Amino acid sequence: MTTILSTVEAPPRYIPNDPRPSLIGLTREGLAEAMGRAGVPDKQRRMRAGQVWHWLYHRGVTSFAEMTNIAKELRQRLDEEFVIGRPEIVTEQTSTDGTKKWLLKLAPDERGARHEVEMVYIPEEDRGTLCISSQVGCTLTCTFCHTGTQKLVRNLTAGEIVAQVMTARDRVKDWPQDIEANPTPPLGGRYITNVVLMGMGEPLYNFANVKDAMDIVSDGEGISLSKRRITLSTSGVVPEIPRAGEEIGTMLAISLHGTTDEIRDKLVPLNKKYPIKDLLDACRKYPGLSNARRITFEYVMLKGVNDSLQDAKRLVQLLKGIPAKVNLIPFNPWPGTQYECSDWDTIEAFAEVLNRAGYASPVRTPRGRDIMAACGQLKSESQKLRAKERLALQAGA
Repeated sequence: MTTILSTVEAPPRYIPNDPRPSLIGLTREGLAEAMGRAGVPDKQRRMRAGQVWHWLYHRGVTSFAEMTNIAKELRQRLDEEFVIGRPEIVTEQTSTDGTKKWLLKLAPDERGARHEVEMVYIPEEDRGTLCISSQVGCTLTCTFCHTGTQKLVRNLTAGEIVAQVMTARDRVKDWPQDIEANPTPPLGGRYITNVVLMGMGEPLYNFANVKDAMDIVSDGEGISLSKRRITLSTSGVVPEIPRAGEEIGTMLAISLHGTTDEIRDKLVPLNKKYPIKDLLDACRKYPGLSNARRITFEYVMLKGVNDSLQDAKRLVQLLKGIPAKVNLIPFNPWPGTQYECSDWDTIEAFAEVLNRAGYASPVRTPRGRDIMAACGQLKSESQKLRAKERLALQAGA
């Protein structure tokens, strides 16, 4: 049985139409500039920004009043000028397997619209993985993915991306001061040990905001997740892949899903622009690629489409020379889909071909299917922009 939490448990001090800008998502430099707006003298701005950074990202406070090592007068000025932003929690659903899915409503954008995104938390014995979104809707139209049926509305800001992680930590009580409420974390030491950019959207079409957000999430004096525990998943935006390695520096996952251009063109239409050969060439050049930093190739198993032994053998040939592992993903159905999941025997035979060739190929256990939280099932009901506006957004991505 699933459980649903209504908006009555929105974050403390949440104000839907608060005109004050949020400090969440600002770089360290941006935060220092914000201190100037609050009247902090030039020589003190870096120090005060460091204090606020600690309270925001290490302690996870939701009000300036909690920043006890900052003078009361400054706290009041900060409260007059800024807000510590969290999205509104519309619903929280808990699956029978413990997976949680949140529908989050964002603050109004420049048009006054309040859009929604989804994120998912998957608890395991030795880790907790948080799947976050980078766009409202998606730039792409992958035919097997429910999110792909919702056209791009807009990119998320750096603050909206970081705030997802902070909201999840609020909900699972994963801040240092929560130790009494949660005295026995998983073997990984924290409830959220891994973050994957595998929710709604194509991260590499929101490059600047994703970069700033992951710099904040990985900062050692804040949320402090190692970039080896952050995975960026792309459908294959080839020109941005080397840049992502240099500037973002997280682990990389590729949504491959096909072994021929003919099949991948249908499943991942972006392939028509960046075919498999170009995509894999970019992967071979990914900065820092090694056996210790392998690329993960995601491969959804679709009955009668991409699951033959010939497909498995072609995949082995395609990956030659790339330190890689392959996540085989049983297809997760959604209303109106044309696809079915491959039979279990077929998936096992496919995995065996990869294993014999030396590629780790775990079959991802479906989690949260009963609450539409599994891979490829996320979709919000946010307002869609007109086609002309969407094209303008994509051109500026």
